[in-house]
Amino acid sequence: MSASAPGDYVIRSIRADEWPAVKELRLRALRDPVADLAYLETYDDAAARPDSFWRERAARGAEGASGAQQIVAEGPGGLWLGTLTVVVEEAGSTDWAGFPVERRQGHVVGVFVRAEWRGSGLTKALFDAGLGWAWGNGVERVRLIVHPDNGRAQGAYRKAGFVPSGRRVPLVGGPGDHELEYVLER
Repeated sequence: MSASAPGDYVIRSIRADEWPAVKELRLRALRDPVADLAYLETYDDAAARPDSFWRERAARGAEGASGAQQIVAEGPGGLWLGTLTVVVEEAGSTDWAGFPVERRQGHVVGVFVRAEWRGSGLTKALFDAGLGWAWGNGVERVRLIVHPDNGRAQGAYRKAGFVPSGRRVPLVGGPGDHELEYVLER
């Protein structure tokens, strides 16, 4: 993926050896005031994971990986300002919620932007890069799920071109009983 530098950051795919930064940014995201609505993982659970988990997670989404790609916005001094990951879901498989996957699609997960960078256009830049990777890998649509009470995220996703599909995704043991699917067709 070629890097672009709008303003004071570069949008790029992570490298496998950057797992410590992957871990740090994920733990920061899980401390966000709406983390209980935004993520299906708690800070305590994530912080307790061994380094091997973070190494594997980074390798699965690193530059050159085919099944997933983690995109970051890197600011001055190497500080990661935000991230998202696109996971490829193959037609004929079953997704994490038990629904059949009808066509090859991307699933955006782990969206996070540091509070001081929200509203700066960085979220859209992350989505543009993630979508570019997904389209380049032959997906027919990209989706994400969002909690009905997470208005901030819904607004950001609409700005990136996503629209509600009408599908409610049940959550077992999550924050509430369901989330909403948003999609972007190719």
